Amino acid sequence: MSSLSTQLFRAYNRVSLVTQIVVGLVAGCLLAWLWPETAASVSLLGDLFVAGLKAVAPVLVFVLVTASLANHKRGQPTHIRPILVLYALGTVSAAIVAVIASFVFPTSLTLVSQANDVIPPAGVGAVLKTLLFNVVDNPVHALIDGNFIGILAWAIGLGFAFRHARQSTRDLISDMSEGVTLIVKVVIGFAPLGIFGLVAGTLAESGFAALAGYLQLLMVLVGSMLFMALVVNPLIVFWQIRGNPYPLVLTCLRESGITAFFTRSSAANIPVNMQLCERLGLHKDTYSVSIPLGATINMGGAAITITVLTLAAVNTLGIAVDIPTAILLSLLAAICACGASGVAGGSLLLIPLACSLFGISNDLAMQVVAVGFIIGVIQDSAETALNSSTDALFTAASCMAHGDVEGAVQTS
Repeated sequence: MSSLSTQLFRAYNRVSLVTQIVVGLVAGCLLAWLWPETAASVSLLGDLFVAGLKAVAPVLVFVLVTASLANHKRGQPTHIRPILVLYALGTVSAAIVAVIASFVFPTSLTLVSQANDVIPPAGVGAVLKTLLFNVVDNPVHALIDGNFIGILAWAIGLGFAFRHARQSTRDLISDMSEGVTLIVKVVIGFAPLGIFGLVAGTLAESGFAALAGYLQLLMVLVGSMLFMALVVNPLIVFWQIRGNPYPLVLTCLRESGITAFFTRSSAANIPVNMQLCERLGLHKDTYSVSIPLGATINMGGAAITITVLTLAAVNTLGIAVDIPTAILLSLLAAICACGASGVAGGSLLLIPLACSLFGISNDLAMQVVAVGFIIGVIQDSAETALNSSTDALFTAASCMAHGDVEGAVQTS
């Protein structure tokens, strides 16, 4: 019996993690369809998986960034600046795509009751103030709250300070980084069970009947995100690597986007993206900073959500607006989303800010937010999948373009 179990375990390990996740996804759908009551109970597996990822992500970022900077070898290039340019370019492109889609397929909303349980930022100044205070947050609070801006600030500061420490101290930090990375691999190993629980629980609890009335709005939202993922992002990657972008694009969508779609958390997907970057052979000094930074500031999906929902409200109220103005104002809201990304509700809470730029009252804007929460089971999942997979994609593209790789990039 023991030999049989050993053989089964070895056979299981020979199957790729992505294949295991797909099996878990299909099994979750079947369970929710055939036995919805049982599916609701297994959602605990998904909740535990997401909680595990969220628990390990802040520690991973803090230790990995500190270790990378403390042990950084002089002369070893890091290409954070080009990656930041790609992040900005992706966000701008996403806003433009969303504006064009909203004008080509104008959508009207049936406004629902006001969402009284959420509080949006008061304005751009409030968002920027929150962002600044996040930078100088207490490191313990930052780790507990998952404030990745504060975690990065402290990790970078300590990383540079430890460059002057004894070699034994830097070796200890490096060993801690390896230890946390091992724990991350163990947590990610439970991804198939986690995805199984998330899919089964989500479908059993909410289903999709409530989304039928917002089908056109969802098609514009998801269609814009798919266009970004399969057309615009590949063009940006091609500009970087001067080769066929789709092997890398599809690898990032498959190994990062699927997990992010069901966890619906960019922070929880940071360990997944770092594991992907390691498998691609990218240099740790680069991706250890760019991945957590991208989870905070790379907001292409948020730009699409804010733009489409705001312009749907504009169209519903019959407000005339031209395309350049729409792009400018949606970009402003998307940039502000970088500072508010840690707030519960994510990009939806920036909709009142964007609506105010068109002269729409806060009461009406909050009704648009309520619509966003109704379709959130699809909107938030697709947005997170686009944002998180793009973090890994742009990091890999920039590293490949500048030769910042430690081994052969495998995208098969």
